[in-house]
Amino acid sequence: MDGEGATAAARSDARWTIGSRALAWSAGLALALVGAILASATLGPVGIEYGVVARVILDAFPSLSFAVPETARTIVMDLRLPRITLAAIVGFALGASGTVMQGFFRNPMADPSIIGVSTGAATGAVAWIVLPIATPFALGLQGAAFAGALIAAFGVYLIATEGGRTPVATLLLAGVAVQTFLGAVISYLLINAGESLERVTYWLMGHLHNAGWDDVVTTLPVALVVFVVLVAYTRDLNVLLLGENEAHSLGIEVERSKRVLLALSSVLTAGAVAVSGVIGFVGLVVPHVMRLLVGPDHRILLPTSALAGSVFLVAADTLARSGPAELPVGIVTAAVGAPFFLYLLRRREVHAL
Repeated sequence: MDGEGATAAARSDARWTIGSRALAWSAGLALALVGAILASATLGPVGIEYGVVARVILDAFPSLSFAVPETARTIVMDLRLPRITLAAIVGFALGASGTVMQGFFRNPMADPSIIGVSTGAATGAVAWIVLPIATPFALGLQGAAFAGALIAAFGVYLIATEGGRTPVATLLLAGVAVQTFLGAVISYLLINAGESLERVTYWLMGHLHNAGWDDVVTTLPVALVVFVVLVAYTRDLNVLLLGENEAHSLGIEVERSKRVLLALSSVLTAGAVAVSGVIGFVGLVVPHVMRLLVGPDHRILLPTSALAGSVFLVAADTLARSGPAELPVGIVTAAVGAPFFLYLLRRREVHAL
């Protein structure tokens, strides 16, 4: 075999190995997610056996029919499963967008909120709750949060862009400045929240309370479409880890790739935050842990981090609603994620990408 043929064969073997690893890890995490969903659906004030939960879910398919108690059907299909499914979608979105942000900024401390997306969503939601003037726009709470997130993200991008270039350092600093300003706006609104203060505070803590199938229907298509496009940009993410100059020399349209990655990550995060409030540490800890397990190749890291984010948030939300009093899930993710991240810091496992 000549040199060119040997090189082609080596590349083919490498792609096969990467594909096999990605498939194996993804399949394992998908099974873990199914197990977490089933386990979560059995838990609550009214305990339901695994077999009953499985029959209720299978009975929802038109071609299948199982005899299940009507009470169990109502609890699982109308109350628990919409919330569990939404937790899986939000965790999926935050895990994926956190992976993109850490790769984009080449910093394991980056997360989906680094360019102001979460703070923008919080500002939009709080304004909608507190200010009567926000009502005529007919956005609804989730629409206001989504709009606020995108306005903040693209505002940061416009501030940081000059002469058609968007330096990463400038983008980061612009994000910090915009987050600080929006934080001041939120604080002002909280002072004037009045009777709405409890509702605002609960939303800011991150929650999946009262989730319904309509939330799933509006969030799932956005998450899947954006994720598929992000998968197509995993090579660009890998090359950007080498630095912008090196990426350009390897044929990557750096500024175009940066715009696409920022836009997609912002949309993904905005869609998640709009339905769940501000849930921290999922997009920070999960991608970092998965990077330690599977390596930095985004062709493997992106899908595994997304699925791991789903498993993590489903488990966290199960804990949040299983205690004597239901907690906002953001409290649970922070209580679990922060100590674990400190543990990684102590072990010097957090390092530049």
